[in-house]
Amino acid sequence: MANPMLRTWLLWWRKWGKKDWAIAAVGFAAVLFTFTLLIESGTEDPSAIGNRPLDLPISADDPVELTLLRNAKDRGAFCLDGSLPGYHFEKGFGSGSNKWVIHIEGGGWCNTIESCSYRSRTALGSSKFMDRQVIFAGMLSRDPSQNPDFYNWNRIKIRYCDGASLAGHPESEFKNGTKLFFRGQLIWEAIMDELLSMGMAKAKQAFLTGCSAGGLATLIHCDDFRQLLPKYTTVKCLADAGFFLDEKDVGGHYTMRSFYQDVLLLQGVDKSLHKNCVSKTDPSQGQCLFPQEIIKNTRTPIFLVHPGYDFWQIRNILVPDVSDPSGHWRKCRQGLQYCNSTQIEILQGFRTSLLNALDEFKQNKEGGYFINSCFIHCQTWFSPTWHSSSSPRINNKFLNKCF
Repeated sequence: MANPMLRTWLLWWRKWGKKDWAIAAVGFAAVLFTFTLLIESGTEDPSAIGNRPLDLPISADDPVELTLLRNAKDRGAFCLDGSLPGYHFEKGFGSGSNKWVIHIEGGGWCNTIESCSYRSRTALGSSKFMDRQVIFAGMLSRDPSQNPDFYNWNRIKIRYCDGASLAGHPESEFKNGTKLFFRGQLIWEAIMDELLSMGMAKAKQAFLTGCSAGGLATLIHCDDFRQLLPKYTTVKCLADAGFFLDEKDVGGHYTMRSFYQDVLLLQGVDKSLHKNCVSKTDPSQGQCLFPQEIIKNTRTPIFLVHPGYDFWQIRNILVPDVSDPSGHWRKCRQGLQYCNSTQIEILQGFRTSLLNALDEFKQNKEGGYFINSCFIHCQTWFSPTWHSSSSPRINNKFLNKCF
């Protein structure tokens, strides 16, 4: 039987236009989740997808090959270092042959020439360092016992190599006098064109998802994704741990807002954002890059998966290093069980800020969200949190277990 979290999502998916909120609110779960955003490394291999008959039984552990974007050079779509962007693709079969699920990889952002230059020498800025093969897990898994509802869909993982949530623009390259390539928007467009030519143009259902910075990319491009597909296609989007908050840190500073301002100005991201927001605010202030503003203008149905105690946001928005020079928060940032009562109260206030930021979204009858109280970041791409005996569960819309 599928994970109740997954079933709740599927209920929302199937009941087009019905309000099916999955609001999970319990006391905090003191769970130390040790996964972090690690930079992957590997060697370049331009191998394309083979011709394996995917309707035949295959091992759930078989890796999926990296495919470098075939039309990238003609489109001018390059990673930060000028290498070709890539994706991993596994063809659907059976009842999933005309259904598509696309997952955009996460991995933060770069906000200066120096940080983007460093990033261009990693898998998050160059396909030269991307793993040639990856294992599809969570909602991309081919194992029906782990992913019973999407295992036979066409499944794609888009690798993230532009440092601006697939929203950078080349005009900024000249402005900043750098040899870096700010081509995120072109990467998005070129990958979509390639997938459409591979059969997505005839999709019955299409599902755009992403984790962290990939979740933000999902929100940025959700409406565009809808417009690329036929009217008869059921299209929805899911952002996993991509709802970044515009909140003050413990030192009283808008650290994340300042960071987003730098990203936006460096790569010209405002050109990819909703005109309704950009026209009403100073785009250089960065507010339009925050999900709370993006979803106000998004018309395509969105589902948000988010932890109430997102460890990435705790460590980078609420308590960034610069706001804690004495190290008072050092242990607490590693796990809730190390926090004192005052820190717990502040963390619960941060969680309340998340819920308050969703107040307007609650009125959207075609949207929904799942919020648990885990200390985690991203849950849909990892099998133990997506579908296992230890994954978060919803029973009558109440969270009854964290891990």
